[in-house]
Amino acid sequence: MFNVSYFLAQRLRGGDGKKKRASRPAVVIATAGVAIGLAVMIVSVGVVMGFKHTIRDKVSSFAGHIQISNLIASQGTDPYPVAVNDSTLRTWEKIEGVGHAQRFTLTQGILKTDSDFLGVVFKGVGEEYRLPGAIGLKEASHVLTPDSSNRQPKLILSRSTADKLHVKAGEKIYAYFIGNDDVRARRFTIAGLYETNMSQFDENVCYTDLATAGRLNGWKDDQCSGAELTLVDFSKLDEVEGRVIQQVNRRKDHYGDTYTSQTVTELYPQIFSWLELLDVNIWIILGLMVCLAGFTMTSGLLIIILERTQTIGLLKALGARNSTIRHTFLWLATFIIGRGMLLGNLIGIGLLIFQRITGLVRLDPATYYVAQVPVELNLPVLLMLNLATLAVTVFMLIAPSHFASRMRPKALIE
Repeated sequence: MFNVSYFLAQRLRGGDGKKKRASRPAVVIATAGVAIGLAVMIVSVGVVMGFKHTIRDKVSSFAGHIQISNLIASQGTDPYPVAVNDSTLRTWEKIEGVGHAQRFTLTQGILKTDSDFLGVVFKGVGEEYRLPGAIGLKEASHVLTPDSSNRQPKLILSRSTADKLHVKAGEKIYAYFIGNDDVRARRFTIAGLYETNMSQFDENVCYTDLATAGRLNGWKDDQCSGAELTLVDFSKLDEVEGRVIQQVNRRKDHYGDTYTSQTVTELYPQIFSWLELLDVNIWIILGLMVCLAGFTMTSGLLIIILERTQTIGLLKALGARNSTIRHTFLWLATFIIGRGMLLGNLIGIGLLIFQRITGLVRLDPATYYVAQVPVELNLPVLLMLNLATLAVTVFMLIAPSHFASRMRPKALIE
């Protein structure tokens, strides 16, 4: 079916030379307003999402998404074990939404060199444990498990801890453990270093093998501090937590100890509360940028309408309906918005890709936990931003289009 309003908008967009030159500044300003607004929204959302997910993954690398431990241990600071064997891990991995399960054992000790000493938490990890890329070593079992020729236990220290103690990978270091009214000394080999830039972890946690940590605590071979569950989809954390509570919590192991579970958001509420505050900032930015795009489009369309008063009068004289005039200018505005959105997408996505490839914009790791601005390109979110921008700006142009349709031919001729 022939659309008169669309056809007229196409003709008005082309212009007759003189009119085109007259309205060009208004069109350029309106297009630039939409482009800048959309580009800022894309960059803002991409940076905030990248930052939130990077920090979330770093925190989860130390505690998993859901942590299962002894009920008594979760209510205090003293270590209490639970029994977790290979069969138990496989059972928990069958819970819908759980992708991987891994054991860990915590114990406290003091690292000492000839000139320095430092209290840290020793985290023993099993053969199935996966250290994520943020840690720097993807398979801890191959690094930490003592080989047959050298049964000396190994450590993975954070770079900040190594710098404080003036040691490096490959060197030996003594650790002292206090418990049961005695002090035990162990000699470790530094197998590697990691760095997450999160001081509360880097300054306090080092990794060793599960068996060594268990022996230091005096626990049996199948006992450990607990297990960390990694989910297939973090966004379904609450759903999977409900299944874990039903299938794991309040159950007892064969030693009579009771299992309980906590999510990473419950273990580190201050970090996730801080990340949630970023959402407030992004909504403020989105609102301001949409208003910018809408107001520039409104002013631009009003200028175009005032320049096209003779055309409106002619269309009225020929019998054009108010709805036809209104739809014509809405189509014209949509063409301008579309061009601005195309430029905005090219600028915004281009900046995000450039930052991801080059890492040009740097940050202070001590303050922001990352060395460079992290970015994320999420196609569904980009599509929603574009659709929302189009819908809001077109809605804001309904009033100017009504102004054009209300003009009378007699007033326009006079």
